[in-house]
Amino acid sequence: MKLTLLGTGTSQGVPVIGCRCEVCCSTDSRDNRLRTSAMIEVEGKCIVIDAGPDFRQQMLRADVRRLDAILLTHEHKDHTGGLDDVRAFNFVDYPTIRPVDIYATARTMACIRKDYDYAFATNKYRGVPEIRLHEIDGVTPFDVKGVEIIPIAGKHSARFEVTGYRCGKLAYMTDFKTLCEGEIEKLRGVEVLVINALRFKPHDSHFSVDEAWNIIREVKPRKAYLTHLSHEIGLHATSAERLPEGVELAYDGLTIEI
Repeated sequence: MKLTLLGTGTSQGVPVIGCRCEVCCSTDSRDNRLRTSAMIEVEGKCIVIDAGPDFRQQMLRADVRRLDAILLTHEHKDHTGGLDDVRAFNFVDYPTIRPVDIYATARTMACIRKDYDYAFATNKYRGVPEIRLHEIDGVTPFDVKGVEIIPIAGKHSARFEVTGYRCGKLAYMTDFKTLCEGEIEKLRGVEVLVINALRFKPHDSHFSVDEAWNIIREVKPRKAYLTHLSHEIGLHATSAERLPEGVELAYDGLTIEI
């Protein structure tokens, strides 16, 4: 199994428009972050987690030519705003049209139907995205073309739910502030944990580095990577030195073999 981190930045990305802080002005490529997204290649399948506004750029940069499914963590635009670009995968083998399967909870699915209503119209115009929605409950394991996916339920804030995903020895969690009761057990035995940590200081709707570290210590993966990082995390080169052994700051384009 191979994991590629397509984007590791928060909702505004890094650099932030108009910001002149040292991180946003950094020439270190590791400080340049697209919106958070990841790709799992396993058993000959290609599965992407989240398709935000940078989806097209991420697919081109990673040279993705075939896509089997997209797993959505929640409905926020930095995780769903690029779904129109699945059209490229629909028609790459034209005249054969290949719909893209999207897995999401009911709440996220309702948002997709609203925001991309033209993709679900009775009389579609030519070239709209061909999408097949699959509703998940955020708790029960499900199958994606023969690959078992275990959802991990949590809260982004009091108002918003979020879903993480486990595939084999890998677990991927972004935009979490809390884990739902009992969900930590689903993470037992993972070798690689990718988990959000917006910054070192606490935040109302995202794990801080310390909060992410509390989860990591309990799960005890072989390796942990922090993602969904804001410019407030500091420079990659210096902030990485502040992390415990076995924990690293993720960066765009990082690939991990599991």
